[in-house]
Amino acid sequence: MSDRLPRIALVAFIAGLAVHNLVMAELWDVGVRGASLDVVAAWKDVLLAAALVVALLAAGKLPSWLWADRLALLYAALVLLYWLVPQGWLGDGAATQKGQLLAARHDLIPVAAYFLGRLLALTPSTWRRVSLALVGIAVAVSAWGLADVYLVPLQRWRDSGVPGWFEEQLGLDYSEGLSGLPENWVLNTGDELNPIRRLGSTFLSPLATAYVLVIVLLYLAARRRPWWVAVAGTLAYLGLLWTHTRAAFLSLALGLVVLAIAQRRLLPLGLAIASLIVGVAFVKAFPTIGPSTSYTQPELEILRQQGQQNPGVDSDPLAAGDASTASHWRNLRDGVRVVVRHPQGFGLGNAGVNASRTGVEIRAGESTYTEIGVETGVIGLAALVAWLVAVLVGLWRRSAWLSAAWVAMLAIGVQTDVIGVHWIAYVLFALAGVAIGGGLPDDSDEATR
Repeated sequence: MSDRLPRIALVAFIAGLAVHNLVMAELWDVGVRGASLDVVAAWKDVLLAAALVVALLAAGKLPSWLWADRLALLYAALVLLYWLVPQGWLGDGAATQKGQLLAARHDLIPVAAYFLGRLLALTPSTWRRVSLALVGIAVAVSAWGLADVYLVPLQRWRDSGVPGWFEEQLGLDYSEGLSGLPENWVLNTGDELNPIRRLGSTFLSPLATAYVLVIVLLYLAARRRPWWVAVAGTLAYLGLLWTHTRAAFLSLALGLVVLAIAQRRLLPLGLAIASLIVGVAFVKAFPTIGPSTSYTQPELEILRQQGQQNPGVDSDPLAAGDASTASHWRNLRDGVRVVVRHPQGFGLGNAGVNASRTGVEIRAGESTYTEIGVETGVIGLAALVAWLVAVLVGLWRRSAWLSAAWVAMLAIGVQTDVIGVHWIAYVLFALAGVAIGGGLPDDSDEATR
């Protein structure tokens, strides 16, 4: 049983992390809160640590070192160094001890998951379970999410444990939006009477849902064309569309182009073009065909105040000046400027959601690269980028679909803290570690045969 734990853990991450936020919110709602809920929520970290130790003991020795392994360790060493160095030595870093701990966990989980994968070789039977879990989760998340946005009133979620889980347990303040729900649950069309629900599903996030669906869709596109691939792919793609996440639409198309090159097939290229056309048409039509909801009176008052503070913002979702796009570009630009002006970094806990959760100034947000640059300086950012590129080079020789998924992740990371999506940090990095060491069975990229 013990030597099977790492393989069991991989499947558990695929399924468990897809429902993690929903389950934690429900537990909060029934009264499991504070330190008790923190202990329950740490299941993924405990399982990763246990699986990593067991895999190392079962292997007996470390695998042959690859450049990606060395760069992963270099990046991890720099994160640890910036955790230990007093932030006063770096300048204006003001992270709390809790913020530094959260940031260290955030930055190092992908490294641990990657090395778990490096120690694994999946048998054909284990790979079938992994494949079934990947496809099953995509189908379930899409089906549940589509049913939710049409059948479950938004008020049900306002009254649920979701606001408490995010705000009181995680320290994420969404009070200036949907009564404690994340604002991105709803597309603000500019019409107070016609806000549109976005699919967040069990992840409780349109963005996380969309990025996971992109990865699974690329896996399906790499397969041959049995009927179940077409059915699963169609449902997963519908779920992706209803998340209304434009970065995911673009990253899917990019991943399909990479897949076409890696497999020397025209079909993924045709799918990329078709996906872009459908995505543009859907974004344009979504305010009309999407599931309508309504704002409460206090929410309307907040939105009106925000509108007065930001006059002239374009509401066209295909325009470069719409509120969401403008915010992403502003955050990316400001983050780059901070990294350039302060190349030594500020130390862990001064960027992104971890700074927000602990009440300190957010030096950079959203982009994975600017957040790491702010925390570990340009040297840490360079080590991260070098590691990610080295993994891509290794994957290119081993797995077409993981190469495509990796490129899609790299692109998403420009505007989103992609490693902050637990499913990606644990699952994609672990699978990359397996593949780069030759641990995937021959049929894992069936369409290349």
